[in-house]
Amino acid sequence: MDWQPLVLTFKLALVTTLLLLVISIPLSYWLAHTKSKVKPFIETLVSMPLVLPPTVLGFYMLVAFSPANAFGNWLNEYLGIQLIFSFKGLVLASVIYSLPFMVHPIQAGFSNLPSSITEASYVLGKSKITTLFKVLLPNIKPSLLTGVVLAFAHTIGEFGVVLMIGGNMPGKTKVASIAIYDEVEALNYDVANWYSLILFAITFSILLLVYLVNGGYLKRFWK
Repeated sequence: MDWQPLVLTFKLALVTTLLLLVISIPLSYWLAHTKSKVKPFIETLVSMPLVLPPTVLGFYMLVAFSPANAFGNWLNEYLGIQLIFSFKGLVLASVIYSLPFMVHPIQAGFSNLPSSITEASYVLGKSKITTLFKVLLPNIKPSLLTGVVLAFAHTIGEFGVVLMIGGNMPGKTKVASIAIYDEVEALNYDVANWYSLILFAITFSILLLVYLVNGGYLKRFWK
């Protein structure tokens, strides 16, 4: 069994999750507190990957970033960035496709916090940045943990979007989900089973840990 697809999969999931965390915290905070008229449109765009077939998203990204098109050619010629059939392209596609899985839990966490917490912080002279990182985020740790785990697990299971933009290049864009598909097509069910079993065991363990932590079961156990 080739371990490269598994290593690439978890590398992709880790990088994607870290980028999503940086993007989603300010975006979720804004969505939770803004009264802007454009909020419904932003929320719709963020939530589109939940209902849009991944092949549709992958197709339009393939068209947009292809060197055959003006934007893709500009990225390649002037910035030296090639997103099609590259790990960078996989990261970008994964960030867009897994965005709602990070944003929604964090946004819900911010929305459920009483406004008195923020007001008290401002009364004590804390800035908005300090209030966000020292007061609000520590109070939504379960939401943060849920968002991180859902985004990580969802990235591990991606297939259509990464296949469209990354192709099937061993050691470069061939992630575990694509490797499973290849092994099944080649009738190598034993190898496909090992890939599937490893992904199942890891994702199950991660999700179980989240439920144990958020449900307070671990605290009760250690007591």
